[in-house]
Amino acid sequence: MDKFLVRGTPKLTSEKRQHQPEEGDGDCTEDKDGTEEERPRRPVALPDEPHKRRATPWREIRAQGLNCSYTILFGKNEADRLFQELEKEIEYFEGEFTKLQVFGKWHSIPRKQVTYGDSGLTYTYSGVTFSPKPWIPVLEHIRDKIQLTTGHTFNFVLINRYKDGHDHIGEHRDDEQELVPRSPIASVSLGACRDFVFRHGASRGKRTSCHIEPIRLQLEHGSLLMMNFPTNRYWYHSLPIRKKTVAPRINLTFRKLMAL
Repeated sequence: MDKFLVRGTPKLTSEKRQHQPEEGDGDCTEDKDGTEEERPRRPVALPDEPHKRRATPWREIRAQGLNCSYTILFGKNEADRLFQELEKEIEYFEGEFTKLQVFGKWHSIPRKQVTYGDSGLTYTYSGVTFSPKPWIPVLEHIRDKIQLTTGHTFNFVLINRYKDGHDHIGEHRDDEQELVPRSPIASVSLGACRDFVFRHGASRGKRTSCHIEPIRLQLEHGSLLMMNFPTNRYWYHSLPIRKKTVAPRINLTFRKLMAL
């Protein structure tokens, strides 16, 4: 993964968003090494410890049309506490909301999932429309920490629980019409460390228009992955089966939705 990293401590603010890549930046014209040059970054002080002025270390992940930033948001003790609290408090969907439509056929979801968020919002993908449950304190705490650290706001979260390495999610893009255009998606991982794979849309399938190497990340306990524009326009992502993983993982993807 290191060849795709631009090391530094970027501050994710509106100023940074003004310089996001434009639509054509994800076209299939490969660079020499799939990276960007490193630029000086100002450290981000953790909002809950202003007196220490401790910087949040970020790693930037760059490729054709891919713009992501990765950091450890919660230390081990807090991540452990949050994981246990989520295990006690989260109420996952049951019944019809445990199935998705793929190529016209209905399939059971190979994981547990649920949505929480502001009232009046809906989120539709794979033939199912979800209405969020009201925020609960543990989710508000995680959301607020992300917002204070990144400068972005979120009004909705999709939670997936993977009981072990057999639970997974296939290749997809988070590009639903309810998402605020150009808004980032903040992905928090708690529990077992799992592989996370990005694949460019032009490199999928047997008849590809070009070849761009997939990017594989290890999403650690307590980590935050920011998927910034235009990542979800060009790149698919997945969490593959890993049979040797026996511990559970909870993933929370915070989003900014429009009320349609």
